[in-house]
Amino acid sequence: MTKLQIAPLARQDLQEIRRYIAAELASPAAAQKILAKILSRISKLARYPKIGASLNSIIRPKTDYRFLICENYTIFYRCENKTVYVDRALYSKRDFIKILFGGTPA
Repeated sequence: MTKLQIAPLARQDLQEIRRYIAAELASPAAAQKILAKILSRISKLARYPKIGASLNSIIRPKTDYRFLICENYTIFYRCENKTVYVDRALYSKRDFIKILFGGTPA
């Protein structure tokens, strides 16, 4: 089994997803449900690190990132040696190229 590491920014993303759905959409139950789904997808990476598509399939320049879609969210991760690094979990309509490669943290 592969080791799984979730970056601080990805943890922050998950907290913001939960907070947004619970507060702005007034649905704490939905927030817990979507967070559980995202975490379930992330946990599968330990067994199946190549389950997501290569980001190279949709963008240039070349990158080591892979991605998984879960509901309206995209999980971005990298595989190095026997470790999967989950770097971000973003709302799918956000400008992920700018966020991942443009130095914009949010």
